[in-house]
Amino acid sequence: MMNQKLYILDTNVLMHDPHAMFAFEGAHVGIPATVLEELDEFKKDTTDRGRNTREAIRQLDALRARGSLGVGVKLDNGGTLKVLFSHAAETIALPFKMHIEDNRILLTAVEHKSSGWDVVFISKDLNARVKADTLGLRAEDYVKEHISQDNFYRGWIKLAVPAVQLKQEIPEDLKHLSKEYQLTYNEFVHVESQHNPHNYRIFCYKGDNRFEPVIDPLFKWSLKARNPQQLMALHLLLDDTIPFVTLFGPAGTGKTFLALLAGLHKVLVEDIYRKILISRPIVPLGKDIGYLPGTLEEKLQSWMLPIYDNIDFIVHAGQSGEHLAQVDDEYADKHRRQNGNKKKFFKQDRHVDGTGLGPLQDLVRHDKLSLEAITYMRGRSIPYQYILIDEVQNLTPHEVKTLVSRVGEGSKIILAGDPYQIDSPYLDFSSNGLVVTSEKFKNQKLFGSVYLQMSERSDLSRLAGDLL
Repeated sequence: MMNQKLYILDTNVLMHDPHAMFAFEGAHVGIPATVLEELDEFKKDTTDRGRNTREAIRQLDALRARGSLGVGVKLDNGGTLKVLFSHAAETIALPFKMHIEDNRILLTAVEHKSSGWDVVFISKDLNARVKADTLGLRAEDYVKEHISQDNFYRGWIKLAVPAVQLKQEIPEDLKHLSKEYQLTYNEFVHVESQHNPHNYRIFCYKGDNRFEPVIDPLFKWSLKARNPQQLMALHLLLDDTIPFVTLFGPAGTGKTFLALLAGLHKVLVEDIYRKILISRPIVPLGKDIGYLPGTLEEKLQSWMLPIYDNIDFIVHAGQSGEHLAQVDDEYADKHRRQNGNKKKFFKQDRHVDGTGLGPLQDLVRHDKLSLEAITYMRGRSIPYQYILIDEVQNLTPHEVKTLVSRVGEGSKIILAGDPYQIDSPYLDFSSNGLVVTSEKFKNQKLFGSVYLQMSERSDLSRLAGDLL
């Protein structure tokens, strides 16, 4: 036993990944009895946290067939798993309140270290790791794959070339790039002049040393990309051969705006998708919408204010109201020819109040856009829809898997978020569902990702981001 390593898992680790107990190959893994009590408290939770808790309990129950968990059971990976009990409440005094379950878990870890084990305390809780360190315990976060903020998949790279090459169909240096640099499918190359960064062209890599030039898309509305990364994002959003897109970056870079702009174009102009479906976590870990006050419509309105703001901006800045009227007239003519009914599509009962929410309400009323809670998307299959999930940085990889697996035939899903603004206490830049999913899907032909780094909200917004 002396100097043998023992990984002691905190409750939040099993709620984050119910199979975490099997992630330490050939090692001894301990689960404090207090953890079992905490799992029991969360097993009725209706969120993914509750589902993970129940799965962890099922895994532990299945291991009972191999022997007593109190004595320790052998795992298939060569390690062992044991439920740990503490008998040190009277002999070891900790400088923390012992009626708190987190501190009793730390007491178990301290007791086993004093018994000769080389204890490593694994927790997603930053403060628990700080406490463990003050007690002389080695404490680590639970991460299967570490993704640093300096080395993550951005979806694009820069290449400086002589200005004369920008006049070539495919710049000469770009042809050699894929031989020297491992480009991924749908990764962008920002090719700029060596002496003038404002002179540039964008190319999208399509495999086998093939590059597709990226040009400004033509909308019926007077809106367009404001910087190279926004141009890349629109290219992915408007490409029907890429059904999965992730957009991430700081606040004000246009992630939600671009996704909505492309979605409105695809639904209203090109008629590629039946409607836009929008969802976002209400609070970290996707707490049920029932916790908000008011009727379902009132809850959705409060919950979706950022969506209202963006669509209102698109309608006014892009003068899309005129286009809706045109679509209205075209629909009325078609409907009149078919059955003589003069019922209007967009103009009927149009209501615009002081909030400017009328256009979005029209889209909802006519089933061209729906606002839904993430909680209610589990178990569904969603075909022929343009799906936007916002604020994905507050979801776990398992929750993202649940959402993406809902995508049905003919649908496209966009995940957007800011991994620098995470509200969940158990997620960080490396472990949130948005960044992890982007890393795992890179180099898939059906996937594309763009990190947007330039704020376009306002000079004040950019200054606040830098100073505050």
